[in-house]
Amino acid sequence: MVRRRADTPPLKRLDAGSGEHCLVLLHGLGGTHRYWTCGPVPFELPAHRTALVDLLGFGQSPRPWIRYSVERHVAALHACLAGERSMTLVGHSLGAALALAYAARYPSVVRRLVLISLPNFGGAERAVTWFSRQRGGWIYTNMWATALACVLSRRVVGRLLPRLLPDIPREVAEDLVEHNMVSSTSSLWEVLYRHDLHAEAEAIAPILPVLMLHGAADLTAPLVGAQELAARHATWEMRVLGRVDHHPWLRAPHECLQHIEQWLSGIREQAPMNVAMQLEDARAAGLGAKVLP
Repeated sequence: MVRRRADTPPLKRLDAGSGEHCLVLLHGLGGTHRYWTCGPVPFELPAHRTALVDLLGFGQSPRPWIRYSVERHVAALHACLAGERSMTLVGHSLGAALALAYAARYPSVVRRLVLISLPNFGGAERAVTWFSRQRGGWIYTNMWATALACVLSRRVVGRLLPRLLPDIPREVAEDLVEHNMVSSTSSLWEVLYRHDLHAEAEAIAPILPVLMLHGAADLTAPLVGAQELAARHATWEMRVLGRVDHHPWLRAPHECLQHIEQWLSGIREQAPMNVAMQLEDARAAGLGAKVLP
């Protein structure tokens, strides 16, 4: 694993509440921790305290000029979450992909996963095909065009984004410039386009319960890709929100929380899992299953 450089400051983390378990909220590409706090409903779960994290390269976290690989992101998260023994990871988009990657490597401390708008393209080629069908979608699959768009949004129209994007909360629009060209572009390619989610999904399948929330009108992360991933695993549950785009938490926060709380109640009613045996099965499968001392 590539470890976070010793001279890189830790990720920005904000904690709130109290509880036996830690609820970790991971934002998407171009977001910050404010993605979860800008709406009318606090993202809180019973028996959980909340940890809001700015991912490496975003928000108030360090933005080094490096290759933002999955391993680098996970290493930074691991340092940020050190000491936690029971976590529920909730990730949106990029954060969902990293939550899955983290759980595959540290399943002994991740108890549950909630993956919101998980982008499962099945490779860079399929991502290009998906975005080519959308107006202006070529920008998202041309690395240089994406980098240029990032620079222009930060340097030229950054202050105007809240006016140009009136359909999203002001805080979210403002934070779309809280990254740099490398952190945004590299994370997009390394974590979402070039990274295969299936191996990590297979590693945690017999261990962790997973809830997937996805908008029926999502034009950024294909619904069919998420459904394909969920259908392969008995411990995964998929819930689709009608007429919702790539941002279920922004569009329907009450509904999101209701789905999550219902799902958690169902898990508590089931017999406890034999985690030790399932960790051994995961090790035999070949990926992840690192156990913290």
